[in-house]
Amino acid sequence: MPAASSVPGSTPAHPGFKEALRFWLKLGFISFGGPTGQIAIMHTELVEKKRWIGEERFLHALNFCMLLPGPEATQLAIYCGWLLHRTWGGLAAGVLFVLPSVFILWGLSFVYVTYGAVPWIAAVFYGLKPAVLAIVAAAVLRIGSKALKNAVMWSLAALAFISIFFFRAPFPAIISAAALIGYLGGLRWEKVFNVVKGHGAKSAGGGGAVIDDSHAAPAHTQPSLARAARVLAVGLVLWWLPVLLAALAQGRASTLVQESLFFSKAAMVTFGGAYAVLPYVAQQAVEHFHWLTAPQMLDGLGLAETTPGPLIMVLQFVGFLGGWNHPGALSPLVAATLGAALTTWVTFVPCFIWIFLGAPYLEQLRDQTRLTCALSAVTAAVVGVVLNLAVWFGLHVILPAGGAVDWFVAVVALLAFVAMQRFKVGIIPVVLAGAALGLLRHLLA
Repeated sequence: MPAASSVPGSTPAHPGFKEALRFWLKLGFISFGGPTGQIAIMHTELVEKKRWIGEERFLHALNFCMLLPGPEATQLAIYCGWLLHRTWGGLAAGVLFVLPSVFILWGLSFVYVTYGAVPWIAAVFYGLKPAVLAIVAAAVLRIGSKALKNAVMWSLAALAFISIFFFRAPFPAIISAAALIGYLGGLRWEKVFNVVKGHGAKSAGGGGAVIDDSHAAPAHTQPSLARAARVLAVGLVLWWLPVLLAALAQGRASTLVQESLFFSKAAMVTFGGAYAVLPYVAQQAVEHFHWLTAPQMLDGLGLAETTPGPLIMVLQFVGFLGGWNHPGALSPLVAATLGAALTTWVTFVPCFIWIFLGAPYLEQLRDQTRLTCALSAVTAAVVGVVLNLAVWFGLHVILPAGGAVDWFVAVVALLAFVAMQRFKVGIIPVVLAGAALGLLRHLLA
């Protein structure tokens, strides 16, 4: 007998926790393609195939996750897990979404710092640079095509780019200003500012979903001040306890504590997803803290692109390199491992706090268009910030320290960009092709 979810016109049965657990674990291993690809995978599986979440509810959750600081795909997984199975469901979804990439990226980081000087491995990473540059450039167009629907949105993107590239305006200030402009603008010109909308597609199987927009909100989604206080108290203790222990063991000025504090701050102010936070993190980690170099930052982004899980996992690579290059009294491997672990911890624990604290209240705001207007303005500003990232990376890899144009990087980046835009080649083939071309160049030299 076919499952309920496969019967046209029927509403599927509510999934058991073990069934959901298997799905979130599977998602952790197949979630390639950065936030856009991960959100598309979740939409296909949760909305169209399994019909656990309704289309409108899914888009509502996505819109508000994009307004929160941190990686929106991870927070969307936590949100959907929480809708289905309360707090334990959100914990399982978020942890399993991230965990496979934690171990995979640690292994790749170890290979990088241990064998990166080997000529053929260095050549592979050299070939990754133009591929990553093309991916970032494609992200500018992808986000821009969805967000820049009118002259106002184009102006916001241009102002964001000018502010961060020429005047080094703080990223949080840019996003806060954009949100305020969008909210106030939406009060008077809603049609101009309300440009981030869902497509309204129905699920492939027809019928309703387990948790649909037409259904009453589940009991556990009702907001409660007592529950919010418990979430905040427990979340803050879990967030800061490892940082306090590191400070007691290593001292306030140690690299481990500095990484913990910096990435904790980043977790609170990094709106707009991984591509938006990277300029802020890259410039601080490279130019201020000197945890790694700009080429190493590009290598880390290339590694993160080739692994499943959130693209923001590149921060774990930064934490690993920071510990490896500045181990203090510890061995480089121990310091790097602790740096990677602490960076990952302080990056993702806040994601759970934001969702568990805010989701019950967000569920009560599903019909508020003013917040959607603010989201539209933030997304437009993010386009300008991502363009800054593309230009910043491009200057470092196409025009390296010597000042001469690196034609290999320029040509491969152009070919990769054309392949993605014209022939719709996916991220993974582009990254693998870049690595192969770097290796081929080394063998033929």
